[in-house]
Amino acid sequence: MDALIFIQDENEVELLAYVIMENHIHCIMNGKSLTRKFMLFKSFTARSIVDLLKQTGRMNTLTKLKLLKRHHKQDSTYQVWQEVFHPKQIFSDEMMIQKITYMHDNPVKRGYVDSPEHWRYSSARNYLGLTGLIPVMVYGRDRLRCLEAELPGIAFPGRAWERG
Repeated sequence: MDALIFIQDENEVELLAYVIMENHIHCIMNGKSLTRKFMLFKSFTARSIVDLLKQTGRMNTLTKLKLLKRHHKQDSTYQVWQEVFHPKQIFSDEMMIQKITYMHDNPVKRGYVDSPEHWRYSSARNYLGLTGLIPVMVYGRDRLRCLEAELPGIAFPGRAWERG
């Protein structure tokens, strides 16, 4: 979570939507050099995860991550993230709505929560005008507007519009 906040604050990236699951992450971002910036995000979070696993003595998990490391990766001992990165450009409001809805529904489809806003690690709450764990630039029909934690009274049109 700190890495997503950092990438916004320090790297001139607008985070429009996200969901963090137990084994993957989905993000919609806007900015320059996003591939490079997301690779920095992956590097930072991988180092943090490995350090935490070492501190807590999770040797079985570290062994698994070591076995996943690609042979050509000489500069690392563990493989936390997949090497692949699948960026997709979003071309329309309809596509944006579909992607945000898909992301927010991910925890519901997995059976973790009954409603997207109940999953703390996503921007679903932000899109309902509630305070989320990370501020995001809420995507609207005509413009982007920032929904910060300090402004909990701002209401977004909500899921009725998202599902269009």
